[in-house]
Amino acid sequence: MATQTAEHHDDHGHKEGFFHRWFMSTNHKDIGTLYLVFSLVMFLIGGSMAMAIRAELFEPGLQFFEPEFFNQLTTLHALVMIFGAVMPAFVGLANWMVPMMIGAPDMALPRMNNWSFWIMPFAFTILLLPFVLGMFGIGGGGPAGGWTMYPPLAIQGANNVAFVVFAIHMMGISSIMGAINIIATILNMRAPGVDLLKMPVFVWSWLITAFLLIAVMPVLAGAVTMLLTDKYFGTSFFNAAGGGDPVMYQHIFWFFGHPEVYIMILPAFGIVSEIIPTFARKPLFGYQAMVYAIASIAFLSFIVWAHHMFTVGMPLGGELFFMYATMLIAIPTGVKIFNWVSTMWKGSMTFETPMLFAIAFVILFMIGGFSGLMLAVVPADFQYQDTYFVVAHFHYVLVTGAVFAIMAAVYYWLPKWTGHMYNETLGKTHFWLSTIFVNVLFFPQHFLGLAGMPRRIPDYNVAFADWNMISSIGGFGFGLSQLLFAYIVWRTARGGEKAPARAWEGARGLEWTLSSPPPHHSFTTPPVIKDGDLAHGDVTH
Repeated sequence: MATQTAEHHDDHGHKEGFFHRWFMSTNHKDIGTLYLVFSLVMFLIGGSMAMAIRAELFEPGLQFFEPEFFNQLTTLHALVMIFGAVMPAFVGLANWMVPMMIGAPDMALPRMNNWSFWIMPFAFTILLLPFVLGMFGIGGGGPAGGWTMYPPLAIQGANNVAFVVFAIHMMGISSIMGAINIIATILNMRAPGVDLLKMPVFVWSWLITAFLLIAVMPVLAGAVTMLLTDKYFGTSFFNAAGGGDPVMYQHIFWFFGHPEVYIMILPAFGIVSEIIPTFARKPLFGYQAMVYAIASIAFLSFIVWAHHMFTVGMPLGGELFFMYATMLIAIPTGVKIFNWVSTMWKGSMTFETPMLFAIAFVILFMIGGFSGLMLAVVPADFQYQDTYFVVAHFHYVLVTGAVFAIMAAVYYWLPKWTGHMYNETLGKTHFWLSTIFVNVLFFPQHFLGLAGMPRRIPDYNVAFADWNMISSIGGFGFGLSQLLFAYIVWRTARGGEKAPARAWEGARGLEWTLSSPPPHHSFTTPPVIKDGDLAHGDVTH
């Protein structure tokens, strides 16, 4: 009944013009699409910056860029990828899927939803404008203080700090509004029978992530505002010459920055927890343990921030506390990996593209986790700190972790969004190219770091030349592979084989009870949930 009513409503009331639909929409699906398209554009921009960085590092000596411009590239690559690609992609997935997964007609606060998206393009215009103008010799160029904006470098040397600060404020406002909307939707708009402990793990992961966002985005706003007043208004929060403390900035920044890392990985855990049971054709092993593990990771993320700061001269007691607290996070993470593997154990597995990305996520994310445990050991970290070993670690977490999970989600739900099946051969080609090249790109960086190559340098000793060349080849291969991804998404949106309502044989959950593509308003009449776990698909209308 609900599906038919929604489609009937769709036929009569929603033939909007292009401008009205895409600029003024309050529909969660359209806004989700805007977030995902914006994220893809930023992913390609940030990726092109990464390829420029790897071109410079292909061999020793300065090839293409002055050191100042190289610093701008490394700074903006990180800001664009974190705030422009990964986070908006997860928010877009939440916009699209959360209302459909809990049986709601839309998000709780649809007008705020529109506003929270449209802040983003303006924020990134402000962020990137000085950089683009600087390439044409206008102004001082983009920020060059590293994405963390550490003083004293950010105060003394970096250009256009005000642009970065205002852009971060706008991104923060967008993130907080999105998080409030997601919490309000999940807590108030679940269909009857969708109890909290019956929600899909993806919905749980976003509920917890949204609380993290609300807690830490104001912390970042405070840190960068103090930085702004230090640079332009004569204050001395972080300026040692005026009695300030540069290390205090690091404490405030990483109190934001560590939960931020989990903001970028918890939704990925949720995605993989949806995909693996579908293609293993088994219920998720240990559902409640998964939920408690996500909540535990979120809690622990608040008490480990100074493990980024072992070399600042903190007291031994502080080093020991942060070392043990960091190692503690490995326990709930290990629970999750055990549960994913147990879900696959003796399942009737098939290996479509979403499942390939999900399995690669589990394996490669573990590599990032293990190198994270190495970095947690204080005496060892004194050697690893600020070398390419750290670069390899966090790229295994964020690229083979967060980005692979986003790609898995796109392949998994693309038939639902567009009503068309993507080309499986092209999807698998994209998967194998990405997986091979991402390891050629980042694995050698462990060796570079252990050999002592520092981060963020445009030139290096000839001893590091071989691994850098291999890493750069991997970087070009991985970057070019993503053009295939963009083509697959575009081609699927344009047409192709019609997708059924339940696009995957093993798929369970409310979103698969709707047509593909779903009607304008998902559930105008709330669905009725039978007894049994939602994740296992006992649903009727």
